[in-house]
Formats: sequence, C-alpha cells, structure tokens
Amino acid sequence: MIMKLRLGITLIFLFFPTFATAQSPLESWEAGKSVTMAQVEVFGLDKCFTEQGISDEIFERMKGKSYKDGCTIPLSELRYIKVLHITIDKEIRLGEMVVNRAISREVIAIFRELFEAKYPIEKMVLVDEYNADDNASMADNNSSAFNYRTIPSGGRLSAHSRGMAIDINPLYNPYIKQYPDKTIIAPKEAKEYANRNTTFPYKIERDDLCCQLFRQYGFEWGGDYKSIKDYQHFEK
Repeated sequence: MIMKLRLGITLIFLFFPTFATAQSPLESWEAGKSVTMAQVEVFGLDKCFTEQGISDEIFERMKGKSYKDGCTIPLSELRYIKVLHITIDKEIRLGEMVVNRAISREVIAIFRELFEAKYPIEKMVLVDEYNADDNASMADNNSSAFNYRTIPSGGRLSAHSRGMAIDINPLYNPYIKQYPDKTIIAPKEAKEYANRNTTFPYKIERDDLCCQLFRQYGFEWGGDYKSIKDYQHFEK
C-alpha cells in the first residue's frame, strides 16, 4: 500500500512538474504583475505592504542607473518597499519603490490606504526598468521615488536623489514650468493633461484622497508650488 502511494506521488510529479514548483506571483514579487484578491488573501495582506534594506539583488538593478557613480547617499539610508496598487480598471498589481528610510513606513501606510480605498495608480516599478530615464518612466505613467538626479531646470539635486520625493501617475500629472516665451511640460507626452480644468483618468487634485493622505503625513504637494506646478510630486 505504501509503495503504491509513493508511486502515485512520483507519477504526479513526473506528469505535472509545475504542481511541485508552482509559486504564487506574490512569493516572487515581480512588480507590474497582476494578482487576484483571492491570491492576496491566501498570501496575507500584511505581507503585501513591507519594507527591507537594499539587498545585493536589488542593488544590482540600481547600480549605475538610479544609484549612479558618485552617488553620495549611503545604501543604508534607503529602503525597498513592496505594496499593492489598483488600476483604474480595478486590476490589482504588484508594486515596488525605493524610498528613504525616514519615510518608508509612512509611504507604506499611505499606499495601503490608497489600495484599500481603490484609489487608481497605474504602474509602480523601479525607475531602473527605464534605465533610470525619468522622462521614459513618466511617459509610461510609472510611479517612482528614488533616482539620483538633478531637478528638471538643472543645477541642484532633486529630492528624489535622497528618496524623499514620490511621483504618482506622472503622465497625467505633469511638471509645468512657464517662461515668458515658452512652457516646459514634462513628460512632453503629457501636453493634453497640462490643462487642469478638464477631467481625465488618474488626475490628482488638491481635495482627492492621494493628496490628502500625503499632506496628512507632512508631505508637500507640487501642485501647490508657485513658480512651477508639479502635480505628480510629493516631497518631504
């Protein structure tokens, strides 16, 4: 009887190898992948909103990209966070972000509230997936944080260089700088969303939940800036 049982188990593994090796996408956490609420419940909601130090594996993705040569921010000051987010089509996706350890728990709490309220965020993968090209990341409506770079107008380092700023749904909430003879909109693909008097998906407004939560935790919103408007941007 025991031999028959062992033989049966062996046959299952031979003919259905994925039965033994199948892994929940939540276990491997490939950011951008979609999951179901049933999978989340089995895995555990609390485990979907976590932080950790920058592992060797994560650093390999960042090295020479968001973490450029000459970066003055110690890795010990940064945290890799995992969160869930939901698209405007109610699709649950795995998200990831690198932020400063000083704000990591607050950011996780904000994203959890946004997820539970079904606030739409389209995409959230490391900017390194775009070779740390901020314009490419914004054009793809990717929400991100740490990236060792200067501000769009040049010169000083951005708060993103310290992981103290977060951009949410950037395609629909562009950076806008007006000059006497021209207007700069970043990303350039966001020109139609520069008019904040119109209605469109993923639009951030002062009284919406995203803005309220970030401001509740002490973040400044770029939409309140005077000399520029940076509707995607939350900074502390």
